[in-house]
Amino acid sequence: MNLDELTEDSDAIDYPQEIETVIASLAEDQKVMVGHDDGGYAWKFKYGSVEVFVQLTGDTEDDMFTVWSPVLKLPTKDDAGLMQRLLQMNWGSTFESCFAIADGRVVVVSSRTVADLNPSEISRLITVVATIADDNDEALQEEFGA
Repeated sequence: MNLDELTEDSDAIDYPQEIETVIASLAEDQKVMVGHDDGGYAWKFKYGSVEVFVQLTGDTEDDMFTVWSPVLKLPTKDDAGLMQRLLQMNWGSTFESCFAIADGRVVVVSSRTVADLNPSEISRLITVVATIADDNDEALQEEFGA
């Protein structure tokens, strides 16, 4: 092993460990569900009034790190009004995340490749998604819920 290989190994980030550290600081009651298989890792935890999901498909540069949190079931009593509100919120108040639709629900989501992902980005993306979802779920449910 040469010096370059040693430097590469010491710079390697243990993504699952970093993710678990962030989740441990955010999870209520320290209850976290964790899954691992050949397809990667998945975590689920409660933050305020929402559930937050984190998925890591692997640790190569092409793998994905995704965080999402459902905030509202569809359909709603005013889908058009909801879509307009979500687009407005996406423009000005979601930072590196956005509102989207997945599996018949409005979710807050952030996703990126693992390439150049660092521990502070892991922390920021999980915190941003969890906070935006928790800050908006009850108001959206009250205004638009079926």
